[in-house]
Amino acid sequence: MKELLLNVEKAMENHELVPYYQPQYDALTNRLVSAEALIRWIKPDGSIVPPVEFIPELEKSEAILAVDWYMLKEVCLFLNRQKEDGIPQVPIAVNFSRMHMIYENDFTGKLCEIVDTYQVDHKWIEVELTESAFVEESSGIEKLVGSIRKEGFCVAIDDFGSGVSNLSFVKDVDVDTLKIDKALISRNCEDEKERIVLESIFNFAHRLKLTTVTEGVETREQLGFLRTCGCKKIQGFLFARPMPEQDFINACKTQTQLSEMEDILMVQAPSSATQLLLDAIFTKYPLVIFSNLTRNSFYMMAYDSFSSTSCPSTGVFEELIAHGASSMHPEDQEVFRTTFSIANQMAAYQKGEKSVRLITRQMGDDGIYRRVETTNFFVKNPSVDDVLVISLCDNLD
Repeated sequence: MKELLLNVEKAMENHELVPYYQPQYDALTNRLVSAEALIRWIKPDGSIVPPVEFIPELEKSEAILAVDWYMLKEVCLFLNRQKEDGIPQVPIAVNFSRMHMIYENDFTGKLCEIVDTYQVDHKWIEVELTESAFVEESSGIEKLVGSIRKEGFCVAIDDFGSGVSNLSFVKDVDVDTLKIDKALISRNCEDEKERIVLESIFNFAHRLKLTTVTEGVETREQLGFLRTCGCKKIQGFLFARPMPEQDFINACKTQTQLSEMEDILMVQAPSSATQLLLDAIFTKYPLVIFSNLTRNSFYMMAYDSFSSTSCPSTGVFEELIAHGASSMHPEDQEVFRTTFSIANQMAAYQKGEKSVRLITRQMGDDGIYRRVETTNFFVKNPSVDDVLVISLCDNLD
């Protein structure tokens, strides 16, 4: 170990440790949109020492810290050269060991100090932390990630699904990117269980508004399935291997512009098409509520730019109606309560009506009454007999 440390220190002094860049591509457009910096040890004779032969040993102690900071400086130097030469830039992910959380008290301060020294905009650096860091150092990770993001850096969880996954940290820690480990696509996305697991991961990632990157993509079959899941970025040999600086510069010059591609409607994931539809609905109806009249329950799916922002997000349906009526003009309160009572809506449903509609005057947060159109559509889930309603509310003024 001691000999290895001395050799690594000497390698850094001689700049034998160099970053190779593996591009990350938009899954739909095939455009180069970001990259990951990966360490390579190139000896004076041209031979390359694989990272697996020295990084795991360095990870066992604080020796890895110097290497991580060295790599960040090298990436910053490269980004500076790109900017000076007018070469298109993309964000670059730099890996940091969980050991930083054990041995350093001010990681974010040092991160800012180095990046600012090289006058690199923080948006070009993504801090990549392994999944194990979020699990094994859970006590301080939330605060650390928050401080990093507050300074304008993006944060990625690396190697998600590599063996120690715990969904609670994804829920609790506010990161930007989730990197799916290549182990989860090891069966070429052709195994049914593998596909189910991946679909579930992408579904919760989309709902948490995380950017998803899948590592180790090597076949068209994997790419095709990942597209159907709505994966945002692809990293792997199918598109590009890790490459030296000059090759990456050439890629940035030629692959960062949107080129002719397949019809987006033909290749986009069903989830992407659904999101486009939802975006259109939310443009017209800023308040969307799902209700179960049979169970007397509701939850709010979207609530943006509506006249009043005090609506509860979930709870008892009858209480929702009472809350809504309280914000109405006094002359409209009773008709609102009657129209949208469970009894009245159940009666309308039994008569075969498709919807119930009403225009009322609702007071906004600014104290002004505005006309609001509320339309309740009856919908059916084939799995249950419950009477379900989707409420679409539109500001008319």
